[in-house]
Amino acid sequence: MTPTNDTSSTSPAPNSPATTALVIGAGQAGGPLAGALAKAGWQVTLIEREHVGGTCVNEGCTPTKAMIASARAAHVARTSGALGVSAGPVTVDLSAIVDRVQGIVKDFREGSRTGVLKAGVELLDGQARFTGVRQVEVTLNGGGTRELSAGYVFINAGASPRWPELPGVRDVGAMTSRDILLLRELPAHLLILGGGYISLEFAQLYARLGSRVTVVETGERLLSHEDEDVAAALQTVLEDEGVTFLLSAEALQTRREGDEITLEIRRGGETQTLTGSHLLVAVGRTPNTDGLNVEATGAELGKHGEILVDRHLLAAENVYALGDVKGGPAFTHISYDDYRIVRDALLHGKQRDFHERPVPYTLFTDPQLGRVGIGRQGARNLGRPTRIYTLPMSSVARAIETGETAGLMRAVVDDATDLLLGATVLGHEGGEVMSALQLAMIGGLSATDLRSATLAHPTLCESINNLFMGEPETLSGQAGAES
Repeated sequence: MTPTNDTSSTSPAPNSPATTALVIGAGQAGGPLAGALAKAGWQVTLIEREHVGGTCVNEGCTPTKAMIASARAAHVARTSGALGVSAGPVTVDLSAIVDRVQGIVKDFREGSRTGVLKAGVELLDGQARFTGVRQVEVTLNGGGTRELSAGYVFINAGASPRWPELPGVRDVGAMTSRDILLLRELPAHLLILGGGYISLEFAQLYARLGSRVTVVETGERLLSHEDEDVAAALQTVLEDEGVTFLLSAEALQTRREGDEITLEIRRGGETQTLTGSHLLVAVGRTPNTDGLNVEATGAELGKHGEILVDRHLLAAENVYALGDVKGGPAFTHISYDDYRIVRDALLHGKQRDFHERPVPYTLFTDPQLGRVGIGRQGARNLGRPTRIYTLPMSSVARAIETGETAGLMRAVVDDATDLLLGATVLGHEGGEVMSALQLAMIGGLSATDLRSATLAHPTLCESINNLFMGEPETLSGQAGAES
């Protein structure tokens, strides 16, 4: 989203001497940017209200993927009989898992903190609030306040789990994706409100650790941004592992009855009551702009509380917003690229429009779902002829050898240029295979190039050859029309 006035002309000359900067939030954009500016000779103060490293290190990528590794280990042990190996009864020590995960988080967090300090950044632990244009008051965590101002301000305040408007939800001990990471007792029955990407990772994770899991989703299907057959294939995998999905379900109210949580839902015109031991709320995230008084800078907020920026991430004169706080795709690699865009503009005189970058992502279920560019749904609305290549993982030699045959590979190809417009890989290490296809897109390799490329055997990426050897589905270029 873009504010009324494009303020990109306010960028300073590269390597301006004695430039002052305030960076609010030490996430995956704020921390690196603070360090880069300080090393370039800027006077930089970094303000962080809780933990250096941001969502990724403290409550997102790092802890969740470390827990997923533990859950996969349990799953592999239980299912190893299919490969002729008997592992015996599997027991799970959730407290030990949490200790391991939080140890990794602590190491990453301390490494991030040490990095910004070594760069010469002044680090303040406290809550910032704007009192004027590029002026903030910091309420220090240890007590007291600081009044600060600077020539440039960079806001990397992140986002937090959103609470739904559901009667009783804050009174029953419901957890967010942040709270559940510290849970040391395995839920007997985990109810999950919301069927998005975060929800699915936790659903499979806890099902593999031994919990009964029920997911309640308002939509008619999971992952509405993905191709329908891809979402359906992933749902089948999770159902086979014991996850129950209640789709087209509206949550009405929740309450606690002794040691149990009840969740009343309406589905198909009928009301039913679910009972669980724990409730996870995973219905989206909200930018952390409450209490910042961002409007004092001249910046504007969108309808979801996000800071509106121009194509160079400027929100007001010499005020930038980076990462999740500006809305849009909430991924660590996007936040880090925001840092690179601002760094290059301010220190190297290079301007880049953030709308032009690709937005790859991976859902770390098992199998993983990796995606970049458009899928079949997007191709149908593209307005020009395309070819859709699809290969089931059950036809991939490496997947058969390892017993990981769930899912599919898909590529969308422009019919006129033979170039890739998107790739979707639902399969074992799907994110890695998707990244290989993304590199092909970046390098301008055609479908013909990939069909005949010499790739090592037997690897998952070798199946890229086979993907483009198949007979494609052709779309005529008229929205919704296929031939």
